[in-house]
Amino acid sequence: MNSYLAVALGGAIGATLRFAVSEWIGTPQGTLLVNALGSLLLGICMAALANEMISKEMTLLLGTGLLGAFTTMSAFSVETIELWNEEQTKAIGYVLVTMILCPLLAYAGWKAMEVTA
Repeated sequence: MNSYLAVALGGAIGATLRFAVSEWIGTPQGTLLVNALGSLLLGICMAALANEMISKEMTLLLGTGLLGAFTTMSAFSVETIELWNEEQTKAIGYVLVTMILCPLLAYAGWKAMEVTA
């Protein structure tokens, strides 16, 4: 499969899933959920690539395409501004939870995949 096609296909799926979660849960909770889940899954994906369990093409489809479109820094940024305008402590909490939780989940996903490799 062409690399650009793999990214485009994954991106279409990821963006659709992202929209569905936002409609289902709302914001900012939906954004936190997709960013946390996406971080965990990207950690798994990158560890699988590093351990040669999946191909570069599959990583482009899943990591760059699907998870790249599923997660969202732009929505996180706008929601932080909106929360800041409503209540600054909520905005600070949202930023702290996201910036701590997401890297920890990416690390957990990576380590979990290494254990199974």
